Order: sequence, then C-alpha cells, then structure tokens
Amino acid sequence: MADLSTTYMGLKLKNPIIAGSSNLALDIRNVKAMEEAGIGAIVYKSLFEEQVNFESADLDEDLQAYNDRHAEMTKIYPEMKHAGPKDFLLQLKKIKENTSVPLIASINAIYEETWVEYAKLIEETGVDALEINLYKTPKHFEDTGESLEKRKLEIIKAVRKAVKIPVAVKLSPFYSGLLNFISEVDKTGINGLVLFNKLFEPEIDINEEKPLFPFNLSNKGDHRLPLRYAGLLHGNVKADICSSSGIFDGDDVIKMLLAGADTVQVVSTLYKNKIGHITTIVNRLEEWMDNKGYKTINDFKGKLSRKKCNDPYVYLRAQYVDILLNSSDKLLKKFPVI
Repeated sequence: MADLSTTYMGLKLKNPIIAGSSNLALDIRNVKAMEEAGIGAIVYKSLFEEQVNFESADLDEDLQAYNDRHAEMTKIYPEMKHAGPKDFLLQLKKIKENTSVPLIASINAIYEETWVEYAKLIEETGVDALEINLYKTPKHFEDTGESLEKRKLEIIKAVRKAVKIPVAVKLSPFYSGLLNFISEVDKTGINGLVLFNKLFEPEIDINEEKPLFPFNLSNKGDHRLPLRYAGLLHGNVKADICSSSGIFDGDDVIKMLLAGADTVQVVSTLYKNKIGHITTIVNRLEEWMDNKGYKTINDFKGKLSRKKCNDPYVYLRAQYVDILLNSSDKLLKKFPVI
C-alpha cells in the first residue's frame, strides 16, 4: 500500500491535501469532519485587518450611542474584552486545542506594524504555521510595480523575523515579473509558497443597477495556472510549493504533484462536493500510486516539472504555436466550422 505521508514547511502531514482558508474552519464540527475524512492539514479562516477595523468601529459606535443620555453616566454598556482580533485569537486557540492535524493560521493586514503584531499574537495561540495572505488590489495610479513589490517584501521580512513558526506566503498571479518576484520572496527565508490566491471580484446587477460581491468559487479546470508555476518552480526555489485554485478531485492532485507541488489546497470542492469528498480524493491518490507502483510521494513528485521533463518548453508560451498547429485538425473535427 502506498505511503501518502509528506512534509510541508517542516510539518509532517499524513497526505498532501490541505483544506485552504475558508469559513468552514470556523466551526469545530467541520474541522472534525475534515479530520475524519482524512485531511492532511487545515488553514484557518484569514484574519483581515479591514474586518477588524470595521467591527471595532461599529462596536464603538454602538457602545457610545447613549453615553450622554444621563449626566452621571460615563458608559451605558460595559467594556467588551473579546471584540475584534481578541475574539479571532480565542477561536483560533480553541480550534488548535481540539485539532489533531496541523493547523495553519492566515492573516491579511494593512500596515507593517499590524502585520507583525497579529503574527506574534497568532503564534502565541500554538498554531503550527502562519500563512501571509498578500491579497491587495492597487488603488493609486502612481503606484509602480516596483514600489508595491518592495513594500510586500518588507512585510514578509518583518513577519518572518518576528515569529519562529514556519511561514508561507500566498500570492496572486498579478505581478509584472512573477517568477522574479517569487524568487525574491523565496530569498527572504520563508518556508512555503501558496499559488495562487482566489481573488474576490465585483459583479454588477444590471436590473438593480448596483454592484454585487458574489462568493467566488473556483471551477474545474482552473488548476492550469498553478500547475504551470508548480512545474516552473520545482527544483528552483527553496520554499515548499503549495498549489491552490481549481483542485477538485484526486486526478487534479496527482497532476499538481507530478508538476512539482509539495502539497495542494482545496476549498471550492469542499463547498460543492461536501467535506466527505476529501476521502474520495485521498483514495484516488492512493489507488493511482498503487497502480503505478509508487511507494511514496517523492517517487513521482516533480517528475513532469520543467527541470525534469523531457520537453522543457512545455511550460512556456514558446510552444503556443506548435500546440495550435498540432491540435488544429482535432479542433476542427470536434468543433466544425459551418
């Protein structure tokens, strides 16, 4: 029987499948269900500084609303001790104390000081690792790519220096020189790279003529971009590679590992196919390894990466024309032009 165990950022996992950051991890019942289904590790829901600020502002406004109703009153409500990040930290610690698999925390802050502050507080909860979620949309036209990347590198270095637990960086693909930036991130000494972030995108309701913010789930086939970069990065960076986005079944996991990923993160498939689908994914990976005669993950991990593949150009756009030419007849047969 195949051994599915592996390591990620120095953490021992019983298999390479990680439940990515989502609301599912907020409920201990879901966490227990993931464990029973065979998950290798879990990423807790990200702490977003904007959310903390909004919640704190709303709470403060509510608490102060009737302060002047009576001259002798200083406050009509008692102080709240567990609002904002404190509540998040309490819940995170509770989940960690009741979880048997590695638990990874995730943060997305605004200022370097709060990045470091939250990272230290999160480390104190006893979590096994920290994921820096660099989700940010540029807001100013004068911001250059170089200046944005420099600031992000400073944040990564500050967090890496502030904590002792392993640190991963979760990136979006929207950088002008993505491989170069990933290389610079790798040089900071971080332990893992999560590729890629599933960004929340706005939508518009044309009937109501108002913006919408739908819950963006990945779709089957969205794994191809992270697959490309897993193949490009394998053997070229020191950090472990975790592929994310569009990974729905065991075959998708196998593809990522063949390309060079060390682990994968799944989220959308847990919403669409339920938490029990984890067992199906794990069983498919084990079945495939047994059929192929692979005893461990390392026996085939990165076998089809750019570094090891017989055709090193397979991950590059240089083959774009060849692919179109070689498949043009097949395309015409499948989609005939009328």
